[in-house]
Amino acid sequence: MHIPDGYLSPSTCAVLYAGAAPFWVIALKRVRRVMSAQLVPLISLVAAFCFVVMMFNLPLPGGTTGHAVGMGIATIVLGPWASILAISVALLIQAIFFGDGGITAYGANCLNMAIIGSLVVDVLYRAISGRAPIDSSRRIVAAAVAGYMAINVSALSAAIQLGIQPALFHDASGAPLYAPYPLNISVPAMLIGHLTFAGLGEAVISGGIVAYLQRANPSLLQATSGLNIAAGGWRMTRPLWIGLAALMILTPLGLLAAGTAWGEWGVEDFKDRKAREEMAAASHNLAPPAEAPKGLERLSTVWTAPLPDYAPPFLKSKELGYIMSAMMGTGLIILAFLFLDAILRVRSRSSKDKATL
Repeated sequence: MHIPDGYLSPSTCAVLYAGAAPFWVIALKRVRRVMSAQLVPLISLVAAFCFVVMMFNLPLPGGTTGHAVGMGIATIVLGPWASILAISVALLIQAIFFGDGGITAYGANCLNMAIIGSLVVDVLYRAISGRAPIDSSRRIVAAAVAGYMAINVSALSAAIQLGIQPALFHDASGAPLYAPYPLNISVPAMLIGHLTFAGLGEAVISGGIVAYLQRANPSLLQATSGLNIAAGGWRMTRPLWIGLAALMILTPLGLLAAGTAWGEWGVEDFKDRKAREEMAAASHNLAPPAEAPKGLERLSTVWTAPLPDYAPPFLKSKELGYIMSAMMGTGLIILAFLFLDAILRVRSRSSKDKATL
């Protein structure tokens, strides 16, 4: 679901950045009201969890791969606005440092996963759980259903963005300039995999962690759909950080799923016979263009990530590289939120000083 550079036209990217921007502004304002040294550990933890979960690739029908996002549990623990911020930061780190998702398509990826995903979870979880007690099994079901539906709505949104490209942007001969497959291919290709394996993965993660928190730390479930979060600082979240560390060690399991995620093929794949066969098999046996679309090829070089595909070049072991990437990504996310907290504190102090003049 991470749309790479070149699959969306520049104008589409601009529109989707503009669509995401108001939600980022609101999220920052909402988080600013409660941002503190106590909240940084929790929001960093949730963002890092989403980052790590997205490294676990799952085999999907058609020979492609997909992954859960963690949008369900992020929204349930943080509320939708802090969830939008947390997942957006995770996606930014992925795009800049690991080349997972494009820089030009960052607005689209955030709109799909961070914004749409979080808002869908918020609406469905609140509607299904109602006023059930925090320890009610109804909340586990609500979390699972909300996570399942949210990731599928996000996938549908991405499929539409990719599927409209051939109709809107093509050369004089009709050849697509960006994403090569139309809506009648992109929508089923994306949804079949997410309605089955990826959606179930999101449901299990959302429901399972809610069930765990009901017993281990129910205070984290009190603030659903709000920002009155019982964060507790680094010490209170220590057991959850330990669990995340264990998850990082297991990330090489994400390498076991063969194939590329649908709509994330590289320029070189259009020239490779085996890769072309896989693309066709995942796209209802419709062969891709004979060569990479011109616009896709041009925009694919906009940004070169220093650690592409979570494979640090100084490590020969893919497995070790994957674990190191998970650790580096988590560290970068913590630094990003510490930096954000410092900026918000300075701005808040400045505003108070002006008010006293």
